[in-house]
Amino acid sequence: MQKTFIHTFLSRALILILNFGIIIFATNVWGSQGKGSISMLIADLAIIGFISNIFVGSITYLTSRYKTADILGIAYVWSVVVGISIPLVVHFAIRPVYDLRYLVLLSVLFSLLTSNINHFIGKQDIAKFNLYTILQQGVHLVFILAAFYIFGITSLNTYFITLIACYGVLFFVSTLQLSTESKLPEFSFSGAVIRSMFSYGWKTQLSALMQFMNYRLSFYFLEVYRGIASVGVFSIGVALSEGIWAVSRSLSTILYSKVVNSSNQLESVDAAKVAIKLSFLVTSFFVLIILCVPAEVYTIVFGEAFYQTKLIFMLLSPGILAIAVSNIVGSYFAGVNRLQVLNIKSFVGLAFTVISSVYVIPRWGIIGACVVTTISYCLSSGILFWKFYKGTTFKVADLLPTKAELTFVKQFFSTGNK
Repeated sequence: MQKTFIHTFLSRALILILNFGIIIFATNVWGSQGKGSISMLIADLAIIGFISNIFVGSITYLTSRYKTADILGIAYVWSVVVGISIPLVVHFAIRPVYDLRYLVLLSVLFSLLTSNINHFIGKQDIAKFNLYTILQQGVHLVFILAAFYIFGITSLNTYFITLIACYGVLFFVSTLQLSTESKLPEFSFSGAVIRSMFSYGWKTQLSALMQFMNYRLSFYFLEVYRGIASVGVFSIGVALSEGIWAVSRSLSTILYSKVVNSSNQLESVDAAKVAIKLSFLVTSFFVLIILCVPAEVYTIVFGEAFYQTKLIFMLLSPGILAIAVSNIVGSYFAGVNRLQVLNIKSFVGLAFTVISSVYVIPRWGIIGACVVTTISYCLSSGILFWKFYKGTTFKVADLLPTKAELTFVKQFFSTGNK
């Protein structure tokens, strides 16, 4: 697991660089207003993705239990239905989105691509998972730069058009890869498979949706009370947080894939302990590095409108570390199908966010959003960590690296990963 993590960590480091390349380009070309519009549409896309994942998200768990064509056929149909219908509901019944056409196309294509990627995870093919997560950022960045500098397309729409093209190309390529191992055209729609996917999927996505709203609800409150530009400024601090979470999310993916394919509970707990330790130590390291960067650097990189970036990150940092650990614990509970624990912690965090945001954000704006977000992260993570602590043999000392683990990492890098 350690070597797999290092491979995944290195790929996530590349993803982080590519992602910040996109962010820096967007903030300097389209400013805080443009970045705010991008953040809001991507937040809408993610919420729709949770509905899609009621079936799509079950693929990883059920890959070892059913034929590929059986589960992918259902996931593909669900992706198209949800990707078209839910954006229409959001746009006409809740609030107008930036561009309905873009949201529909992105929702469908992203969900279809996620179906294929989840299948790779279910097969424990982490190499392909890493490849496609890198390509999502890399191809998008290349397409943006080509559209801007070669074709002279400079409007904000460039961001969304190139993202649509990116998802479309990657879905096509990944489907070709899958077709070599399964007869994908021979889809079947078994009632038993549909019930299994729905039964597992709605429980995991309920928790995931509530947790995501914890992450993004502040965007909507800021848009209402302080305007779209404030969303753009706040989103940079959130982007830094999620860049650091790439470490814990990599570990979570590896751990989840391992746990759902294992029948040995003690082995799963031991794997979770290693993942928690790595996530805690590496996340702490990156948080300290970012906190050491002078505030002036952020204005040079992102623009004058983003002068509060370091303060935002500083206020978010305790919550960042808490979520880095809870991501690992959450993937363990999901892998052993203890989904009620995830629902409880997500509900508590979301309830706190909603109640607090109504009072705090109108008065203190971005700073208030940071404080609410951090407390919510720590509260929900504390519940999850306590459940894991009480139900396993985990000790606080398990967060510290052993001599053998330090030797392994040293040997890995000194031999050039051969």
